[in-house]
Amino acid sequence: MSRCWLSLGSNQDREASIRGAVANLRAAFGELVLSSVYESPAEGFSGAPFLNLVAGIETDLGVAEIDRILRRIEDAHGRIRGPDKFAPRTLDIDLLTYGDTVGTLDGRDLPRDEILRYAFVLGPLAEVAPDEIHPGTGLTYSALWTGFRLAGQTLIPVPLDLPGPGMGR
Repeated sequence: MSRCWLSLGSNQDREASIRGAVANLRAAFGELVLSSVYESPAEGFSGAPFLNLVAGIETDLGVAEIDRILRRIEDAHGRIRGPDKFAPRTLDIDLLTYGDTVGTLDGRDLPRDEILRYAFVLGPLAEVAPDEIHPGTGLTYSALWTGFRLAGQTLIPVPLDLPGPGMGR
């Protein structure tokens, strides 16, 4: 079994999309470890703010199968894929890590570089896995977060009840 971290974000029909994604992830993977939910401005384009969180799963599935499940969940929530990577979306779920993998696996670069670039990924990850080691740097998520420079990025905690058991740590 591998511990995987996923990032979830939505800036269209945000609360329903995030709640639905959490319910779908639970149905697909079982117990989840969930961070708090945060609001952050859109990155790379002008648009409504996003709701973001990270979710941890334990799975024996490969990266390609995890990606297929994540794409199906996004599609079920009305995700429209276009040529513009930075655009409004109902749901975006990205595989951040796959165990201790560093490198390309099933066409996916792991760990994702967004962990080190965006507050809306690293902040929630440091919240739920502060002592876990980032596979690429050898530093804990807590240490990375402590040294992170927001550079205009903001995170605002948002109380949002999510489906299923309470947040796990």
